[in-house]
Amino acid sequence: MKQEAKAATGASTTLWDRTRQLASQEILDTSLRLFTEQGYDETTIAQIAREAGVSQRTLFRYFGSKEDLLGGGQDRFGQVLTDTIGALPADADAWAALRAGIAAVLTLHDSREQALKRFRLMHNTASLRAGWLEKRLRFQEDLLPLIEARMDRTAAGGTALRARAVIATAFACLDAASMTWVADDGEGDLMDLYDECLAAVRG
Repeated sequence: MKQEAKAATGASTTLWDRTRQLASQEILDTSLRLFTEQGYDETTIAQIAREAGVSQRTLFRYFGSKEDLLGGGQDRFGQVLTDTIGALPADADAWAALRAGIAAVLTLHDSREQALKRFRLMHNTASLRAGWLEKRLRFQEDLLPLIEARMDRTAAGGTALRARAVIATAFACLDAASMTWVADDGEGDLMDLYDECLAAVRG
């Protein structure tokens, strides 16, 4: 019965989903443009809603906070990160697993230009940097059991301690790579820069 109902309403459901997706994308595009043009803190929710052609109430149905408007919600970052790492084969080591997770997260950006604008805003806006740090610490805790399970249990030291150090290092390398990428106006590949940072630390 449910399958029949779904089949009968499939077209309207698809149209509804597409309409929501288009509206959501319009809000994101508008907010990123305004944040870039006049600054994150200087841009108001009311202005974004007005220029996107929606009410503030509608805007908040799609996005729970102003911070979410920067990229569709950083919680999505954490979900993709943990899902990617959790799906990897058991023989993938901690470093390889984290790299795969970070690479998957970077594909969430629609384009190179969009990624550059978002990273530039994050690194140049104190309130966004503070929010990112807070969420990053939570992401690191969520990743801990996944990475601890991939640590060499014959090595000296507790696996939890070593897992925390590896995760923190990976995030620090992502920060260093993205800061360099922004400073160079998007020149080069972000994951190549991440690999260079990691090699410098592990070298």
